[in-house]
This record gives sequence, structure tokens and C-alpha cells, in this order.
Amino acid sequence: MRTDVMSVGSVRLFRMALGTLLLLAGTALLVARGIAWLELEPRMLRALQGGALCALGTALGAVPVLVIRKMPVAIADTLLGFGAGVMLAATAFSLIMPGLEAARAIGFDPWGAGALVSAGLLAGALCLFLIDLRIARVSPESLAGQGPEPVIAARVWLFVAAIVAHNIPEGMAIGVSAGGGMPDADSLAMGIALQDVPEGLVIALVLAGAGMHRLKAFLIGAASGLVEPVAALICAWLVNVAQLLLPLGLACAAGAMLLVVTQEIIPESRSNGHHRLASLGLCIGFCLMMVMDTAMS
Repeated sequence: MRTDVMSVGSVRLFRMALGTLLLLAGTALLVARGIAWLELEPRMLRALQGGALCALGTALGAVPVLVIRKMPVAIADTLLGFGAGVMLAATAFSLIMPGLEAARAIGFDPWGAGALVSAGLLAGALCLFLIDLRIARVSPESLAGQGPEPVIAARVWLFVAAIVAHNIPEGMAIGVSAGGGMPDADSLAMGIALQDVPEGLVIALVLAGAGMHRLKAFLIGAASGLVEPVAALICAWLVNVAQLLLPLGLACAAGAMLLVVTQEIIPESRSNGHHRLASLGLCIGFCLMMVMDTAMS
């Protein structure tokens, strides 16, 4: 009898996950059609499309939480390492190197270009560092749940808030590269969308593991990526305002992403004793993003 109940429950969860995937596919098609109808400047449209692709990647990553409640730690650490490798390669090949080229294109000599990009990189890292400090100072009482639903630990909500904040530099990178007409903007968007898949899954699994209903955990995990198209659109507009903002914007996004990888993702991927798998995932992610960047630019 118990086996039959579990079987029915598993079938229902599978149907829910399949229906959600179909719903996301239909929504993606409608959004793509709607974006095509918008009368935006081509570079702005390219930035919005890249940001929407990353938001879709996050939502797709959150879908498995409807079927599974907990992922093996070794797999989760490997995926985190993979995401770190993708972001490191994107920082180097899609942000810093194009930033140096953009600085030289507007008249800076090699020393000046290096100084400008370094200043932007440090500014981006500092901004995200201050955001992290702000999040860490949030009162746990203000995050505690109310009512009959299970109370989600404050540290879980802080983790979700940190992930959402860390999506901002990813959207910035897409917007700046698309707004500046960089040839590798599409490969950058695809690489970030790829690493957003495990990110959405991690958020949803953490919330579900803390006692939240699966559907609600999926919705929050999927919504965490919506900040990326917004940031992409804003940064693409800003880059069109002044040429100097292109190398600075690329460098700021690189600095923020570099801080995310070194301060959050790599330490988290190695915190459970699976450092070899995490390192292997990092190397694979780095190589994949490097190939995508060089082949599609």
C-alpha cells in the first residue's frame, strides 16, 4: 500500500516537472516574440535577449526541485566548480581582454589601458564587497518566517539574497558587452546562462531542504535570475551614453564576477571535502567557456 502511494506521488511530481518545463518553453517563446516586437536599438535588444536567456537558464535549473528534494553533495560541489570555471573564463576572455582593447581603441596607451581597466576592476569588486557587507548585517529577525509555514533559517534567506545580488554583475557583463557591440557578447551570454543552471538548482534545493514547499522553492529559484535582464538593459543603455563607460563597465563587471568566484563559489565548492571534483569541474567549465568564447567571437 505504501509503495503504491509513493508511486502515485512520484508520477504526480514527474508530471508537475514535465508540465513546468513545457510551461517554461512556451513562456520563453512568447517572451522571445515579445522582445522581437519591441522597438529597441539593436544593441539594447541584444542585451535584453542575453539577459532573458540567463534568466531562462536559472529557471530551468530550478525545475528538478519539483522531483528531487536533495542532490548528492559531490554532484553539487562539482557543479559549483563548473560554474566557477565558466565565470573565470568569462572574466578573462569576455571582459578583461575586450576591456583593454576598448580602452586602447579610444586613445589610451598600453599603460593607461591597464590602469583604467585595473581601476574599474577594483571598483567593481569593491561595490560587490559592500553589497555583501550590507547583506551580512541584515537582522535575522527580519528574515524569520511568520505563520503556520515552516520557519526558514535566516542564513538560508541570506544565501538566497547573496545569490540574487551576485546575479547583478552577470547582467552587467551582458549589457556592457552587448551595448558596446562586442563580438563575443552572445558567447558570454550563453556561458553565463550555462552556469546559471546549477545556480538556480542550488537555490531551489536549499529552500526545499529547509522545509519550503517544492513549488514555492522552484518559483523563488526561477525568479532569482530576473535581475539579470534588468541589469543588462540598464548597462547597455549606459554604455551607449559615453565611450569611456565601455572599458570601465567591462572592468567593473569583471571585478564583481572575480570577487564572486573567489569569495563565494570556490570556497563553497570545496567546503564539503570534494575539492578534487570541484577543481575538475572548474577546469572543465573554464575550458568550455574558453572554447565558446574563441569559437563564437
